[in-house]
Amino acid sequence: MTRTSSDSELGKGTLAPHPLRQYALLADGERGVLVGPRGEYAWMCAPRWDSDAVFSTLVGGTGVYVVTPVARCVWGGYYEDGTLIWRSRWVTDDGIVECREALAFPGDPHRAVLLRRIVAVRNAARMSVVLEPCAGFGRYPLRGFSREAGGVWAGRAGPLAVRWSGCAVAPRPVDPGGRRVGMELTVEAGDCHDLVLEISDRSLTGRPPDPGALWRATEEAWHAAVPPLGGTVARTDARRAYTVLRGLTAASGGMVASATTSLPERAEEGRNYDYRYVWIRDQCYAAQAAAAAGDTVLLDEAVRFVTARLHQDGPRMAPAYTVEGRTVPDERELDLSGYPGGFDRVGNNISGQFQLDAFGEALLLLGTAARHDRLDADGWRAAVVAAQTIARRRDEADSGVWELRPRLWAHSRLTCAAGLRCGAAAGPPGGRTAEWSALADRLVADTAARCLHPSGRWQRSPEDPGLDGALLLPPLRGALPADDPRTQATLRAYVEELTEDHFAYRFRHGDQPLEASEGAFLLCGFVTALAEHQQGREVAAFRWFERNRAACGPPGLYSEEYDVAQRQLRGNLPQAFVHALMLECAARLAGPWPGTQRPGGGGAYGPKG
Repeated sequence: MTRTSSDSELGKGTLAPHPLRQYALLADGERGVLVGPRGEYAWMCAPRWDSDAVFSTLVGGTGVYVVTPVARCVWGGYYEDGTLIWRSRWVTDDGIVECREALAFPGDPHRAVLLRRIVAVRNAARMSVVLEPCAGFGRYPLRGFSREAGGVWAGRAGPLAVRWSGCAVAPRPVDPGGRRVGMELTVEAGDCHDLVLEISDRSLTGRPPDPGALWRATEEAWHAAVPPLGGTVARTDARRAYTVLRGLTAASGGMVASATTSLPERAEEGRNYDYRYVWIRDQCYAAQAAAAAGDTVLLDEAVRFVTARLHQDGPRMAPAYTVEGRTVPDERELDLSGYPGGFDRVGNNISGQFQLDAFGEALLLLGTAARHDRLDADGWRAAVVAAQTIARRRDEADSGVWELRPRLWAHSRLTCAAGLRCGAAAGPPGGRTAEWSALADRLVADTAARCLHPSGRWQRSPEDPGLDGALLLPPLRGALPADDPRTQATLRAYVEELTEDHFAYRFRHGDQPLEASEGAFLLCGFVTALAEHQQGREVAAFRWFERNRAACGPPGLYSEEYDVAQRQLRGNLPQAFVHALMLECAARLAGPWPGTQRPGGGGAYGPKG
């Protein structure tokens, strides 16, 4: 039985931002929600990933949806295995209560359905419930909110229709302007209470959905979507990484790089960006990880999206697109305070950049798909476009993997060599095997002439003799053999100069200490684990893997960077390419490196014996 009261502490809940490590993600492929420790939905864009936010307290806006205990409590939570169904859990002074949270999965591109089931685990639970949808980053508050039938209420927030069902008592305004409504529920021990919130850019007609049916459909869809991944190490975390990648992948096939915007990499330094778009490179990383783990669904989705972009734009393929395959809007600022230490930026000035390595990654993706017998004639035509672009534009300066000032970045050219070798090995039509192999050889030779450091390792560019974590990737993808002296010298120098305590950094920023310029870059940490594994140094590989696997908060989500000193997440959350490399590590570390026998020992950098 559920008791209700109109005399509650309406509006209770912490609306100020929390450290990123405390947020969980709900996602349905079309949009995502960040759930805070007080049961607040602090971030969601609607109806799509790159739409304006309807809940934006994370970045200083308005709009929130809170379900939280009235009593004093301690927070916890966990994901149900193989899903993005989150259970917020609070231990109060006199009981335990959970709120089961999910976006109905798979998502409808036009309608978000947010499911919340309050469960009184031990003793009755008094819960404060507050709803404040504000579309357009807070510009369009709730209007016309009225009762339709039973416990169903409906209204509008700007262009969005809002319908809320499961209200056991009439919600009442809890602020002078009526933007925020709330109620209090008391759920008896052992009982549960369902709330269903629909937000759509189309009219919400017909009967409200049945929560029991929605929960069953969502559970079944997640169980069908996430493979067992039994052949991986750290299987539970590997499956979570996969669920994150799947939750970030829209029906179009495009996978957004992150669910959020403007979360700072470094306080007050302007390094915060909008990652709610599909980066070609990041999606290729995710597809490689899925293929290594034995899954073809994310591989197929990536092939579908990337192939379409190559046919659409050819040699002018942009580094990133919206999930619908459109141009990413330019950067602009909102009139918000932003996440503490950050700024209120949306959009991204990425579309005008040329990133040569994206074409190499696309060829690696398509070659991998062909080896798995997942590439059709249309895909092969896209591969030809990518190879021809590399041949035509290989001597142009590009912005590279880190999106910096255009140069002849070594990583970009070596990645293209790896893509050409992968494509050639897959047997391209038209007798192109020899042509692509020869072009790969020329790229490696030209890069060696321009970017080989006197010490024998690769350097970043002809003008920059420094090291870069990205230079560990091309040998992993087949640009050069593992036993090539340049491969080994680069790994040895990188570990000595750009890592500390098994945390890795991208490159050195001037004369600053590594940790003073930016956080440890988790992508590079997992790449180092793969590089050590490729060299047959299994103990070292697992040390890198375990160190970086632990660089997350209680929900197990990874951001782009990790502040080692403060043990905090930095940058947008969750960051897809980090989850992708974590998944790839979990798959590859389960056995010997492809094409090798497991070695019988060897020191840190000595000969294997």
